[in-house]
Amino acid sequence: MTVFLVIGALGVVLLLIALVLGDVLDGAFEGLSAGFFSTEALAGFLGALGFGGAIALSVTGSTSLAVVIGLVLGVLLGAAAARASTFLHGTGETDTVRTSDMVEKIGTVVGAIPEGGFGTVSISAGGHLTRLNARSSVAVPAGTQVSVTQVISPTAVQVEPLFLP
Repeated sequence: MTVFLVIGALGVVLLLIALVLGDVLDGAFEGLSAGFFSTEALAGFLGALGFGGAIALSVTGSTSLAVVIGLVLGVLLGAAAARASTFLHGTGETDTVRTSDMVEKIGTVVGAIPEGGFGTVSISAGGHLTRLNARSSVAVPAGTQVSVTQVISPTAVQVEPLFLP
């Protein structure tokens, strides 16, 4: 029973360390397979293995059965903690805003767009305010809301004014 409780306590201590130190410990698991080798997942696995095994041992009296139950609970809680950690930390795919993400976004003209020329628009995408060069089929004055219809280059987009009633 003591071994199970020590393993469970080790899981709790590891979780507390992860909360205090943040992502510092995740660097140790960086070389291993993707997202499920996080500090939170390891802490969840150890905690469930230890405390689940201790409860199973006290209920059944069988060490073998307690180990099996502890392992099953550990894998289940570790997997749940890994998924939650991945969800909360994000995958990083949405962190960088790309010009290609701007299509169909609504922005505001900052620098007037002359007919056949370029102006400037301000677009909010993913919480980031981005200013891009913009071209339109018609002249668009500053302050007009526009919709991005096409990406011309990494720094320029084609826009059309919104005609709101």
